[in-house]
Amino acid sequence: MDALQVIKIRNKEELDKAFAVRKKVFVEEQNCPPELEWENEEESTHFLALLNNEPCGACRWRKTDKGHKLERFAVLKEYRGKRIGQALLAAVLSDLPSDATYIYLHSQVDAMHLYSRFGFAAEGGEFEEAGIQHFKMVKTQN
Repeated sequence: MDALQVIKIRNKEELDKAFAVRKKVFVEEQNCPPELEWENEEESTHFLALLNNEPCGACRWRKTDKGHKLERFAVLKEYRGKRIGQALLAAVLSDLPSDATYIYLHSQVDAMHLYSRFGFAAEGGEFEEAGIQHFKMVKTQN
């Protein structure tokens, strides 16, 4: 049985591993401009997924003027389909402060199904972010 764990990042070494996952997925695979990828890092709470102690996924959340935004969900290509996105999402949701009433994210179209299973619903129309189509999704149930 594979050992999957999601850790809340505590140091630079773990953060560098999360950034390496994000760079591979967003900058290299999806051709996102690097300058768009590396913003708001200091005020974010970061997470790293490890499968058999190998970094395989990453994400973060941060407080914005609108509420709590979940961001930068990335799973390395060779690890997709192993429930890592679900584990990341569950870890982030359980880490949010108890006063987090407005929880939202910008989902790539092909990831919307994952978020909808956790109570998120699309709000508004489709839009482009970093050259990729997205929908804003808001958590509707607790």
